[in-house]
Amino acid sequence: MSLKSMIWNGLLVAALCLAVFLLHRIFQQYSLDQIVQSVRSIPFSTFCMALLFATGSYLCLSCFDVLAIRSLGKSLPYSRIALASFISLSLGHNIGFAGLSSGAFRYRFYSRWGLTAEDVAKIILFCGVTVGLGLITLGGLAMIVNPGDAGRLLRIDPASVRIVGLLALVVPGVYAGLAFFIRGTLRLWRWSFQLPRFSIAVAQVGVGTINFMLVAACLHQMLSAFGDVAFFRSVTAYVLANSAILATHVPGGLGVLEATVSYVVPKEASIGALIAFRCAYFFIPLVLGTTLLVISEVVFRRTSRGANEEADERAEAQSV
Repeated sequence: MSLKSMIWNGLLVAALCLAVFLLHRIFQQYSLDQIVQSVRSIPFSTFCMALLFATGSYLCLSCFDVLAIRSLGKSLPYSRIALASFISLSLGHNIGFAGLSSGAFRYRFYSRWGLTAEDVAKIILFCGVTVGLGLITLGGLAMIVNPGDAGRLLRIDPASVRIVGLLALVVPGVYAGLAFFIRGTLRLWRWSFQLPRFSIAVAQVGVGTINFMLVAACLHQMLSAFGDVAFFRSVTAYVLANSAILATHVPGGLGVLEATVSYVVPKEASIGALIAFRCAYFFIPLVLGTTLLVISEVVFRRTSRGANEEADERAEAQSV
C-alpha cells in the first residue's frame, strides 16, 4: 500500500471515529428523558415539514457543486455529485472547518472520477463563495425586514441596521456585475480570481440564498411549535447563529447555535425546538452520511479490486 493510500485511509478512519464521537457529544449534554420529552412535544407533521426543508437545503447544497463543476467546464452525472456533496457536507457540518473537512471528502470522491486536486480546490472555493453570497443576501434581507432583533444583538439602532442590510445587498449585485462585465480573471493587486459566467454567478446568488432560507424554514418549524414566531425572526436568528458558527468553527455549532437563537427568540427557543432542529439538520444527515460513506467505500474497493483483477488477467493472457 502506498503512503498516499495509507494517509487517506487513516484520514477516513479518523473521520469515522470523529463522527461517532460527535454523535455522543451532541447528546451527552442532555438527559435521555429531556431528549425524548422535547422531541415528543414537536407535532409529527411539524417535524416532517422541517425534514422536508432540511432535504431541500441539502439538494441546494448539491447544486453548489453542480454549478462549480460546470464553471470548470467539466461534466459528471448528478447522482455522483449529489453523493459526494451530501456525504461531504453532512459530515463537514458536524466536524467543523467545513471548507477543509468537506473538501477532504470531496477529493476522496472526485479524484476517483477524474478531477484533479486543483479542480477540487476550485470547487471548494466556488462553494465557499456561494455560501458567502447566500448568507450575505439573506442577512441583508433579514436586516431590512426585521431590524429590531439584529440591532438588539449587534447593539445598533434599527435605522443603522437597515442601512447595513442595504449595503449587504450591494455585494451580490457587484459580484454579478463583475461576472457580466469582466468575463474572465479579476486581478486585485497580487491576487487573481477566475470569475464564472454571468448566468452561473446569478445562479450562485439565487441557490445560495434559497439554501439558507430553507435551513431557516427548518428552524422556524421547530420554533413555531413552542410559540408564535414570525418567519423573519427565525431567519434573523439563523443568519446570526450561522455567522457566529463560521467565525468560531465550533463542530456543529454546538453551544453557539443554541446561545444565539435563544438570545434572538428567547421564549420560543426551548430545548425541544433546538434539539429537534439538531436532529433534523445535523444528526439525521450525519447518520445517513456516515452510512453512505461506509457503503460507498466498500463498493469502491470492490470495484477497484475487480478492475485490477481484470487487468491482471488481460496482462497474463497477452503474455501467453
